[in-house]
Amino acid sequence: MTHPTLLVIAHGSRDPRHAATVHALTERVRAERPGLRVETAFLEFNAPSVPRVLERLAAQGADEVVALPLLLTRAFHAKTDIPSVLREARARLPRLRIRQADVLGPSPLLNATLERRLREGGVRPGDLPRTGLVLASAGSSDPEAIAVIAEIARELRHTGWCAVRPAFASALLPRAEDAVRALRAEGVERVAVAPYVIAPGRLPDRIAAGARAAGADVLADVLGPAPELARLLLDRFDEARVPVGASLSA
Repeated sequence: MTHPTLLVIAHGSRDPRHAATVHALTERVRAERPGLRVETAFLEFNAPSVPRVLERLAAQGADEVVALPLLLTRAFHAKTDIPSVLREARARLPRLRIRQADVLGPSPLLNATLERRLREGGVRPGDLPRTGLVLASAGSSDPEAIAVIAEIARELRHTGWCAVRPAFASALLPRAEDAVRALRAEGVERVAVAPYVIAPGRLPDRIAAGARAAGADVLADVLGPAPELARLLLDRFDEARVPVGASLSA
């Protein structure tokens, strides 16, 4: 095998919708780039595991793998869990070159995916000046990840929304319902909630329940297998293949 394999590493979930969404996304990636071998693995809850997939690839003669974390920010899983799993695999499979790609966010393509889901949820361009947006992420205790969410909220504020507030499903406050109610208290006419989450599961369900309980006007879907997200995975794959100091055009 002469071309690197793209290994998409998702966290995994007991909720079957999570794995189904991840597989739908990787199928879209395959369709975007025919001929690229794309494999999927999970850190926990779902099969196949990362070590199992890497062992299978090595047994089949693969010589290079780009391991891409299906994560939106550089928090614990990206900094600790995945590097640890990959280090152990390199020690067991010395003939298999394994590179870890960067996480997905932040990226304009993620913002474009958010906008797509909000449009599908019923937000129109003319609604933005009277609509507040709640950017609802899963949450993290990692300061770098928190700062990324705050910066994305600031960027979105400059795209026409009358206000943008971050919210979190775990680890931090405010929750989505708190952010919705705060915007109402400030006199915002309409409120939309956008889950900054890739696949369904317990935390996205918590975001959705909070949005409904607080009476949000629009609840967007999770990012899911959007074409923009598939292109972003391929961008991260291409970036990981370029040696440090080189450029894609070199």
